[in-house]
Amino acid sequence: MRVCMYLVFVCAVFVIYVWYLEETTIFHPDSVINRTPESVGLAYEDVYMRTEDGVDIHGWFVKTPQAKNTVLFFHGNAGNIADRIEKAQLFVQMGLNVFMVDYRGYGKSSGKPAEGGLYKDALAAHTYLADRPDVDSRRLIVYGASLGGVVAIDLAAQRNVGALVIDSSFSSAADMARVIFPFVPSFLVRTKMDSMTKIKAVHVPKLFFHSRGDETVPFALGQKLYQAAVSPKEFVEIRGTHNDGYLTSQTIFIDSTKNFLKQYKLL
Repeated sequence: MRVCMYLVFVCAVFVIYVWYLEETTIFHPDSVINRTPESVGLAYEDVYMRTEDGVDIHGWFVKTPQAKNTVLFFHGNAGNIADRIEKAQLFVQMGLNVFMVDYRGYGKSSGKPAEGGLYKDALAAHTYLADRPDVDSRRLIVYGASLGGVVAIDLAAQRNVGALVIDSSFSSAADMARVIFPFVPSFLVRTKMDSMTKIKAVHVPKLFFHSRGDETVPFALGQKLYQAAVSPKEFVEIRGTHNDGYLTSQTIFIDSTKNFLKQYKLL
């Protein structure tokens, strides 16, 4: 009996440890906004939205003169929108408005990050854009990098948008857990982030970027996600690491995105 109780105790401690690792690995928010789009010469609007569960979300709407469309921009798991200004600037160079959103707990957004909460944040951002007279939400380009890809896919599976661009994202939380913590049984992972299933419900044109040099999200998981998607879809291999691929492969990123959007008359 004592041995059984000891084993139960050890198992309980292990499960709690796994859940602690899960919570501390997935989200790395930073509340400090140390710069704005103005730092690179971009005019912008400060925007605050309230989600359906009462959380106040902050974002920047970067208005581009004679913009041909708008990008709804979801960033990765660390930092906040201030760390993604250069990437957003690439879309501005393409002649697009960019709406950058901080998830709950990130930047000036209130609340605490959680998977379900991030999906609510995205819905609030889409609703805000749909209410703007200068945005056609049916032609909206939804962009998500890494964790942002999870958020973008969930939104595109629920709302009518124009296209989906996924950058260095993954198939599911369980697949990522097997990479980061191979000793942890996948059934202990509470976070789902099941993009593999959700992407099958996204029927708008889809563009995927991933690098074999990605040290955070394996190239194989990016391909697995792409293969699960239904047509129309396109996969572009870039160079560089997880966070600098868009710079290392800047020309490829811009040209591929522009050609993709023009193909579907979204640019």
